[in-house]
Amino acid sequence: MAWAVLALLAGPALAQTEPLTLRATPLLAEDLADNVNPPTVVYGDRITGRTDLETVIEGRAELRQPGRVAFGDKLVYDETTDTATLTGGARVNAEGDRYTATSGQLRLDAMEGFLLQPTYRFLATGAHGASERIDMLDRDRSRVWQGTYTTCERYGDGADWRPDWLLRADRLDLDREDDEGRAYGAVLEFKGVPILPVPTMSFPLGEQRKSGWLPPLIGLDNRSGLNLAVPHYWNIAPNRDATVTPGIMTRRGVDVQGEFRYMEVGYQGRLNANWMPNDRLRGGLNRWGYFVRHNGSHDTGIDGIGNVGVGLNLNRVSDNDYWRDFTRNGVALTTRLLANDGMLSWGRGDFSFNARAVKWQTLQDVNAPILPPYDRLPQLVARWGRLNDRGFDYSVVGDFTRFHADPLLTRQVNADRAFVQAQVARPFTRPWGFLTPKLQLHATQYNFDGPLADGSSSASRVLPTFSLDGGLVFERDARYFGRAFRQTLEPRLMYVYTPYRDQSRLPVYDTGAYDFNFATIWAENAFAGNDRIVDNNLVTGGLTTRLLDPETGAEAVRLAVAQRYRFSGQQVVMPGGAPTTPGWSDLMLGASINWTPQWGLDTVVQYNLDTRTSTRTTVQGRYSPGPYRTVSMAYRHQRDLNSESVDVGWQWPLSQRAGRRGELGSTARASGGSCGRSDWYSVGRLNYDLHGRQLTEGLLGIEYDAGCWIGRLVVEKLHSSITSSTKRILFQIEFVGLSRLGSDPLSRLRNTIPRYRYLRDDVTPPSRFTEYE
Repeated sequence: MAWAVLALLAGPALAQTEPLTLRATPLLAEDLADNVNPPTVVYGDRITGRTDLETVIEGRAELRQPGRVAFGDKLVYDETTDTATLTGGARVNAEGDRYTATSGQLRLDAMEGFLLQPTYRFLATGAHGASERIDMLDRDRSRVWQGTYTTCERYGDGADWRPDWLLRADRLDLDREDDEGRAYGAVLEFKGVPILPVPTMSFPLGEQRKSGWLPPLIGLDNRSGLNLAVPHYWNIAPNRDATVTPGIMTRRGVDVQGEFRYMEVGYQGRLNANWMPNDRLRGGLNRWGYFVRHNGSHDTGIDGIGNVGVGLNLNRVSDNDYWRDFTRNGVALTTRLLANDGMLSWGRGDFSFNARAVKWQTLQDVNAPILPPYDRLPQLVARWGRLNDRGFDYSVVGDFTRFHADPLLTRQVNADRAFVQAQVARPFTRPWGFLTPKLQLHATQYNFDGPLADGSSSASRVLPTFSLDGGLVFERDARYFGRAFRQTLEPRLMYVYTPYRDQSRLPVYDTGAYDFNFATIWAENAFAGNDRIVDNNLVTGGLTTRLLDPETGAEAVRLAVAQRYRFSGQQVVMPGGAPTTPGWSDLMLGASINWTPQWGLDTVVQYNLDTRTSTRTTVQGRYSPGPYRTVSMAYRHQRDLNSESVDVGWQWPLSQRAGRRGELGSTARASGGSCGRSDWYSVGRLNYDLHGRQLTEGLLGIEYDAGCWIGRLVVEKLHSSITSSTKRILFQIEFVGLSRLGSDPLSRLRNTIPRYRYLRDDVTPPSRFTEYE
């Protein structure tokens, strides 16, 4: 039997001999939509017809246009309407989406028509199904009647195979332009059991956001009981959306949460709020909270001013117990200080100005009260700075702050404080080292609302500080354990002098002592804030050596040691603190080893030479041989606080199917791998107090990846006070490519477990040529 080929060309004849001009392009791309008159090519065992009217292809019939191909035992192509009628073994491939049917009729260019008794598979999601009929409305929209939908891949050849999950619907509307599917008269089956009847539901066909009801959230904890919430998402615009989540807690009552997000040109923000009337566990108290974040730049329209930066961080809740009862509403379980903070900022050239107002809400616990911080109403800060002006660096900072709090709680008077800090430095830098002499002047003025203990209503302080900081850098080629390195030796020496001024009668508004570590050991002032300026006559020395990869510059090993020597004792201390004597400080020892990308070790030891014991020890290690495989461990000991703990976190496969060691298997698509082969993962984070012999924080979970669905079960324990803790069970089942049911543990897993990875974050959409025919 002869094999016939016919090309129906809507454009110029193939015999055209005019020269073609080639154009260079960095990207080989295609745009099928712009091909207005695409050529049509047909194949078959026998081709008959009438010129420019109708073509009949019989026996292995095939019709092709760019991006589309149709097959059938018989194909009748009407050239006047661009319509193909398929009978017997009909198959259609439209840009990677594949259909089979007993028969059908299509306008290929517009992709309009119908298929009878079809099966279908969509390239972008890997979803597939079967139906009584599918109507092609256009290139992007289709309507499925009495159809099914799933992303589970068939495994095995048995006739009794059925997908793990399946959506059955009287009607399915699929819109690939908006990446949205909508089911009517639907029921969701899992393992052959109907679990969720839904009169109507929508689901994503891609990554685009869409409006509508989201899957219900279900949670369980020992305080609120069973929590059930059903979010409704409103995709207002590409740069704005909102979510309203009504819910119920069996032990408390009805709760409504809302979130509004926006991202405009030059600014962005988010608003979260919730309302629970008549909380039964709190004696009928109305509970509420709001949390606002806004950051951006706004044009004032004034030529001399221009843009002004605006920042808002507003947090307010109804009562002191909110932080432990509503952990998911925007307040972390350990957050008991809520700031209402607004700031305006402006800058031009070397000058900048900030105006800020901060008011705190303190959530008190009768078993562990905390001292409220001072409100700043307002704080005005101006800065001027210039770098490398004839080799010198200059800067001046002026600050005026009004501190306000309840004197009965703080036992201090409120005050206005103004200070000016000016400094000049002359850095000398070379590839082999640096030397930086610096002179600072700090002048402060206090005006108190009431008299101090000595009867004064004002105070002032002026202090200079001189520092000289220098270091050298030596380099050499080295080889250790058969590996080449660039080794450095970096000695550093810094001298600081600040004369003593008695500051014991000055109140403390915003100041605290720095933690002693490798960063603060080089600081000129031992205090953060401006109410205390330490008296210094000391020298700090340090030595660091590093092993660097000579090709990439990556740091494989860092070893460091640093120590201070005081020529005179420190007399300026925080209230209740004790002065120190001259002599050596604790010795700081540190090591960081990243010999390979898989292994990492960091340790810091603060060692007291007099007692020959470590004051503080931190050892952290991690092992991450690949994606979804990470273990981290930390040991922390702080002798002065009598604190000792061990922290362990991990994500690790318990079993993995063949071909998926570290990455998704070769059978995995955008929707996942085969439902016939499954992965188990263990996830967790444990923090154990060795002194108290108790688990202070714990999270244990199991993730089960079946390819087309993922199950997660997480149990969590958090201490909400000295005597009580919150225990939660989070369960979620994710039908890949359709929806998620249950409570969402993903945010907790990401925030709690170092290097945790979502099991679908490495999947890329396939090319349409993946299913090319």
